[in-house]
Amino acid sequence: MKDVDALVSGIEDKLGKLIEQNLIQRADNKRYITELQDLRKEINEQKNTIRQLEDKVKTLRITKTLETKEGNVEAKLKINEFVREIDKCIGLLNT
Repeated sequence: MKDVDALVSGIEDKLGKLIEQNLIQRADNKRYITELQDLRKEINEQKNTIRQLEDKVKTLRITKTLETKEGNVEAKLKINEFVREIDKCIGLLNT
């Protein structure tokens, strides 16, 4: 009978440890999910910042081209190039 009691006691101890480990793992999982959401939000913010900065660079390039008076033909070519890039981006966003 002592053997059965010892086995049951051992099983109860192991079960208690498993429950404790499960609770720890769940808490860790919640923490990781929150951290992942925060990192995804930060990535999206950085992507938006990059897009805004790229738009500013393009605008500055156009402005610089027009200010240096390289000629209307070259300025028109640059503008057409930018329009094609914008069209490609719109096409990618629509897919």
